[in-house]
Formats: sequence, structure tokens, C-alpha cells
Amino acid sequence: MLELKLVLLLFLSVFPEGFATPSQVPVQLSEPQVKPPKLQGRFLHITDIHPDPYTIDGGSEKSACHRKKPKKAKRRGGYYGLPFSTKCDSPFSLSNLTLDFLDKEWSSEIDFVIWTGDSARHDNDRKRPRTTAEIYELNRALSRKMETVFSSKGIPVVPSIGNNDVWPHNIMMPGPNSVTSEFSSIWRSFVPFESYQVFQRGGYFSVEVIPNSVAAISLNTMYFYNSNKAVGGCEYANSEDPGNLQFDWLEVQLEHFRQRGMQIIMSGHVPPSSYNFFPECYIRYVNLSLKYQDTILGHLFGHMNADHFFFLEANDLANVPRRVDYTNSDKVEVLKKRKELYNGLLKDFAELPKSSQNTSHGDYGVVNVSPSVVPNPYLPSFRIFTYNITGTPYHPGHRGNQQLAAEDDDSKHSEQRLGDPEPAECDSRGNNSTQPCRPRNWHSSPQAPSRTNRLWTWLGYAQYYMPNLGDSDRKHPPKYKLEYLTYPVESLHPPREATAEAKFHYPIPLKQLPRSLRNATISSSKYAPYEVEDLTIPSWLELARRLGDPAEAKLRKRFKKYMYMGAGGE
Repeated sequence: MLELKLVLLLFLSVFPEGFATPSQVPVQLSEPQVKPPKLQGRFLHITDIHPDPYTIDGGSEKSACHRKKPKKAKRRGGYYGLPFSTKCDSPFSLSNLTLDFLDKEWSSEIDFVIWTGDSARHDNDRKRPRTTAEIYELNRALSRKMETVFSSKGIPVVPSIGNNDVWPHNIMMPGPNSVTSEFSSIWRSFVPFESYQVFQRGGYFSVEVIPNSVAAISLNTMYFYNSNKAVGGCEYANSEDPGNLQFDWLEVQLEHFRQRGMQIIMSGHVPPSSYNFFPECYIRYVNLSLKYQDTILGHLFGHMNADHFFFLEANDLANVPRRVDYTNSDKVEVLKKRKELYNGLLKDFAELPKSSQNTSHGDYGVVNVSPSVVPNPYLPSFRIFTYNITGTPYHPGHRGNQQLAAEDDDSKHSEQRLGDPEPAECDSRGNNSTQPCRPRNWHSSPQAPSRTNRLWTWLGYAQYYMPNLGDSDRKHPPKYKLEYLTYPVESLHPPREATAEAKFHYPIPLKQLPRSLRNATISSSKYAPYEVEDLTIPSWLELARRLGDPAEAKLRKRFKKYMYMGAGGE
């Protein structure tokens, strides 16, 4: 422990901003704002930073970049890290460079930050095993940096607990426990005071990132993750299982925000998939995600490092997966292989309905998984999302206005699901002990922001990465560059017939675009392979159909390149 303190003290002398002492603000009622801050219509998603205080310039990959031995090592990390590494994490020079870049270039352009966990190093060096104290200190260092860069400017930050933010990694006992207690202190600037009690019990919370309009829910996916052997995995008969308690809380939150006419961003570390979550946890997540589809804008997660998206489908509720011993499951290991992830996604996309006319859009949710800052195993990256701040509002829980009530009439917009015979009705926890089930009273509407472009709808994202990390050194730092964006190129500039350019809201500030995209006359670009109009569920389904078509070989190649950042999945 003394050695760690000396390392951190040395780091402090080089990067003092990384360990700036957070201001201790007494609990008090905030002053009412006369004028709310102007919305920029953008937010940041950043994940899996994995800072490592022991990395050294010239450290061998075999030693996790902690030592220069062996002398004949083929791959060595540089001052800012080692790209496409299998063992080395982020030196503080890289994590600070990243957050300093975001501070300088983006902090004035975004409204809030979704930060989805893994803020400590991996346990890749047997000579330097991780400790609980070190994990907390690394999380505390990054939290202080986040406070300096974002919170101090009034930008909400929504963090999540990752599987490497606990010790042993993947294992978290039911709360309240030392983990929830410590993170209550570390994240004091991020967790609202009214959420402290719930957070200390389970490590999850909700916060209004746009007051009275949009909230973000930070889930503790450790209680759903099938590698966590300290919990029961949302077993149907165990109402006190921490996963079930979290889902009970989540449903109350979703209903509460829906009744207030608000929209929700779901966030967490481990993505909600059938091979990441315990079966019963996965069923409950799909159930609630589709039941409140008209209230949920989207789902943001990390952990997988690979850039991809997938769907939560109603059909999964009709095929309840059996419980699996994940400790010795070869199938799960195969599914987690990155090459198999690509092939599995294309297979799933190919099985989607072939056209929007015969697709029940109320049966789907979209999960976006962002790549990581840590160059293990790919290149550092982050995403900037754009959302609609000028469209017409949608009021899912409102019944006072006749027009809005008709728009939100679930029976009017009800869509046939799963076919006949109709599955049994789910119990209050979204499950049935003996047979497949389907929830009643799903709140889905074609008019919801997740399905049509209106106020708060996600419009697209731009992904930035660090392609020259391997060529950098202390005197020549690497730079973040645009990797790709989801928008049509023409949407990056005001329409030619527009009379007042000043009224146009640029999705991406011109200064953040490569020179080839700053010209409004450009109609196509290598940076815009997808050209989806927005990030609604119908748009994602259409893109998935294209990717599922073997004839779209060029598009598939681009998708794979982005998924593995040029590493080809090897």
C-alpha cells in the first residue's frame, strides 16, 4: 500500500489536476435558477478508462507495461500506452490527455455525461495484484478529474459501477456493503442527495440530467451479471435477491418519470444480453424495457470494448432461457469471442422481418455498446450523441389534454405481439414460474421519441478515436480524430434554401469535423457509411436489415472495421 501511495504521489506532481481535492459543499437547498442553461443538444458517452498508475514508458506487454523486462519483448508500451494490447491498460498520461481534450474541445458543447464504469486497472499482473484500496483510489482520482472537467461547469455526470471497480473483479455482495458505502463518498458530486439511501443499498440511482424533461438511470449491472456468483441471479422465488430488488426499484422509477411526462436514458456497465445476464435478469430487463418503450430514449453500455448495437426483442419473452452453469460453459466463452460477436450479430440481423410494413416496432429496444478509452484491446475512443431540442413534446403519462391523450392511447396504438396462442400474463416481476409470459399494458406508441423524430429523440452520434497512438511519444502526443458518424452528410449543414443559417443547429460543431466535411457542398464521405436519418428504433432496424443482407458486403466490411477499430476481430 505504501508503494501505491508513492506512485500516486509521483503522479500528483506530474498531473496535479487528476487528484485535485473536491470541494466539500454542505447540504443545502439550491437557489432557483432565473434562466435555465441553454441546451446544446449533445451529450458524451465515455466508458472503460481503466487507469493504471504502474504503467511505464517502454514497459513490456508481457509485464502489463509495468516493467521493461524481458529485454527481448516484441511489444512495448509508449508514454501514452500500447494500442491493440492484450494486457496493458491506460497510463494516467492517456486518461488525462483524454479528459483534458474533452475539457478544451467539448465541455462547452455538451449538456451531460454518461460514464459507464471500469475506472480501475485490470488484474493482469501477478506481481502487482490489485487491492480494494487501490481500486477505490483510482476511482476517486478519475471522479475528481470528472468534477473538474464537467461538474464544476454545471454539466451532470452519471457514473456506473463496472465489474473491475470491485474486488475480486466480477464479485459484488448484496448491499448495503463496503462497495456501496465507499462509492457513496467517491460519487458524492454525482449522486443526488435524495438517492443516497437507495444507492447505499444497491449502487444504483436516477438523476434528472435535463430538469423535468430527461432523466438518466444508472444501473448496477453487477447484480444482473452472470459472472457474479455472490447473488442469486433474479431467481423467481427470491424476492429479496439484489437483482430483483433493483428491478422493483427500476419499475417504480420508470412509472414515476412516465407519469411526469419525462424521458429516460438507461445506462450501466455490462450490456443486457442473454449471454451477459442471468436468464431471469435478462427476461426482466427486456420486459421493463418494452413495457416502458415510450418512456425510454435508449440504452447505453460499455464493458465489451467492441463497437456494436443489438436489439431487445419481445420474442425473447416467449422463449425463457434455461439457467446455465456459466462457470464451465464453453458456449458462453465462444459467444464472448469477439469474432463470434460479429458473426452472431449478422445472423440476428438477418432474421429480422424483411420490411418495416410487417414489423411491430413496439417489440424492440436498441442497446448501444460503445468502445473504450483503454487501448486494450483496441484504440481509445469516445462518442458524442446529438438529440432533438426543438421538436414537439410527447407526454406519455398525460391525460389532461384531449389531443395528447389520444396520441398516447395505448389501445389505439396497440400492436400484435408474439402471435397466438397468447402467452400467460406475467407476474408483478415480469416473469412466470412455469411458462413464457408477456406483460399487459405495454406503453408503446409510434409517436414516442424513441420511434419518431421529435423533442428529445436521439439524432445520431460521432465517434472519435486515436489512430496514431502507436506513433506517439512524450514529445509527440497522440490526437483524437473523427472515426465515423451516423448522420447523412447533408444533415451536417443548413439546407441550401434556409434563409437564416443562424437558426440551424449543427449536430457536430464545424471545428470538430475533418476538413473534408466542413464544406456544405459535399454529398458523400468516407466518414458517413450509415447515413441514418436519426437513432429511432425504425432507423436502427433498417440499418440492421442492411447489415443482415449478404449483398451489402461493403457495408458489412465497414461495420466490422468499426467494431474492432481496424483489428479485424483477431
